[in-house]
Amino acid sequence: MEKYLNTSMKRSVRTRQVKYLIISVVCMCWCAIIIAQKEVVEISREKNENKINIFIGHKLFTSFLYPDSLEKPVLYPIFASNGTRITRGFPLHLYPGEPTDHPHHIGLWLTFENVNGLDFWNNSYAIPPEKKHLYGWIRTDHILQTSGGVKGILSYHANWTDQKHKVLLEETTRFEFSGTPHHRTIDRITSLKADTDILFTDAKDGMLGLRVARELQIPSATDQKFTDDKGNITIVKKIDDSLATGNYLTSEGKQGDDAWSTRAVWCKMYGKMGKDSISITIIDHPGNPNYPTFWHARGYGLFAANPLGEKIFTNGKSEKNLHLKKGESVQFYYRILIDDGKNTVTATQLNKMANEFARMDASRE
Repeated sequence: MEKYLNTSMKRSVRTRQVKYLIISVVCMCWCAIIIAQKEVVEISREKNENKINIFIGHKLFTSFLYPDSLEKPVLYPIFASNGTRITRGFPLHLYPGEPTDHPHHIGLWLTFENVNGLDFWNNSYAIPPEKKHLYGWIRTDHILQTSGGVKGILSYHANWTDQKHKVLLEETTRFEFSGTPHHRTIDRITSLKADTDILFTDAKDGMLGLRVARELQIPSATDQKFTDDKGNITIVKKIDDSLATGNYLTSEGKQGDDAWSTRAVWCKMYGKMGKDSISITIIDHPGNPNYPTFWHARGYGLFAANPLGEKIFTNGKSEKNLHLKKGESVQFYYRILIDDGKNTVTATQLNKMANEFARMDASRE
């Protein structure tokens, strides 16, 4: 009997070992498939230009532009993995039929409307010289790191200044780029350190902004008029042609124009571009102030996450001002996903991705 039990136990152990081996091999194969799908990221600077190009799978994904002729550094243009340009061209390039409102909306950026009374968001070449003193400027002075691989890294240092070059905030930003044949990811990790006592006064226009291509706008039947806090009026023309197919969906189920001013962990903009569906999703992070963020998501193509616009988004019921003493810092973490194919990424998939992003080590910047 004892001999039988020993033999039986040995067989059981061998069976478990075989099972574990099979599971391990399957997991290794699955991981190898996932790794094989990840495309190589290449980062290169253009000579004699403040421009860095990011390629994924040997195709241009985006460029980091930081000349002083721009009032802020931006990622522009941005392409889906199938080569479709998902950002508006204006004001740097004008494509037929594109809207030309809001000249400060360029590619992907991070700024804010009211920092110690200065407007960093709305500054552009269109502001007349006599009003420039009301606006801030973000000047990039150092590229800290560029490296490629299955994850590309680009880090830079910039100063948030007034028009006389007095520094209010020091910005350190790290971009992490990655992609697969139908997917692109940008992780933006930004730290803002106060060089003086700072007040971010609750305002509508901020923080992370993206201006999308015409095809991703939501159709509208009438012109829209928007007025900023300085009384400047911008007219956005109606979008009633067949090219505009855009829509919004948030993690809370808000759709279309109803997404604006609501809070959610993520917001997806999606539509038809050519033969494929395109989706762009911005995911908020628990390490950000006032999480989950409010969405400054306009149908005309401005797609922004603003945790510091609570006053206008709640019709004055509450507000969120952010104070930093000299030497203190605040961090902002965002993940931007760009997908193309027959179908857009689902809400269930995005919830899983948001949970994964929430576990990201926010101290890695």
